[in-house]
Amino acid sequence: MGAPFLIGDAMTGGYGPVDILHDCTVAVDKGQIAVIVGPNGAGKSTAMKAVFGMLKLRGGAVRLDGEDISRLSPQDRVAKGMAFVPQTSNIFTSMTVEENLEMGAFLRRDDISHTMEQVFELFPILKEKRRQPAGELSGGQRQQVAVGRALMTQPKVLMLDEPTAGVSPIVMDELFDRIIEVARTGISILMVEQNARQALNIADKGYVLVQGANRYTDTGEALLADPEVRKTFLGG
Repeated sequence: MGAPFLIGDAMTGGYGPVDILHDCTVAVDKGQIAVIVGPNGAGKSTAMKAVFGMLKLRGGAVRLDGEDISRLSPQDRVAKGMAFVPQTSNIFTSMTVEENLEMGAFLRRDDISHTMEQVFELFPILKEKRRQPAGELSGGQRQQVAVGRALMTQPKVLMLDEPTAGVSPIVMDELFDRIIEVARTGISILMVEQNARQALNIADKGYVLVQGANRYTDTGEALLADPEVRKTFLGG
C-alpha cells in the first residue's frame, strides 16, 4: 500500500496554548470517503481545520499526494486542489445560486460552464433555482449550494464539516447519495459527521476520535460491526 492521497499525520495542536489534537491521524485515499466521528468535543472539526491549514500544528504534518503542505495557507491548499465546506456561513445568502457557484470558481481562468453543468447534473434542484437568492432555499438545498460551490474549484479533495447538520433524515440520505457520486468521479472525500451510523455506512474508512486522539480506525463496515464502537458511540 502506498501512502494515502491526503493525510494529517500525528497532528498535535489547538488554539492558543491548549492542544485539542493529540497525535491524531486522519487520511483518505483517492476517490474514497473517510469519515471522522466521535462524541461532541472530540476534536473532529479541529482535525479537519488542521488538515486544511486553519490551525497551527505543534507536531505532525499534512501531506497531499506525497507533498508536505503543512506550512501552506488555506488559500494555497485550495490552489493545490483542496476544497473545504464549513458547517455554517458556507453560502452567500444574498447572491443567487448561480452567483454562488461562480464565486466558487474565482481562482480559475478557464471556461467554467462545463463544471457548472456537472454541478447541476449532480443537484438538479439547483438548476431549477439558479436565479433564486440562495438565502431563500431550504437547509438541504443550501448545503447543496455549498458543496456545489466547492466542486466549482475542481478539487482533488473535498472536505465537509457536518454536511447533514440540521437537515431531515430524507435530505441526509439524499446528500449522502450525492457524496457517494462525487467520490465515484475520483474526488477524495474527508468529512466530519454527527450522524455516525449513517456516515460509517458510506465510508471506506472511519476514524473515531475521543478527546482529540484516535480511539478506533478501521473500514466503515468493520467499525459498524465492532460491538465496542456500537455500544459506546452508536447507541448500541
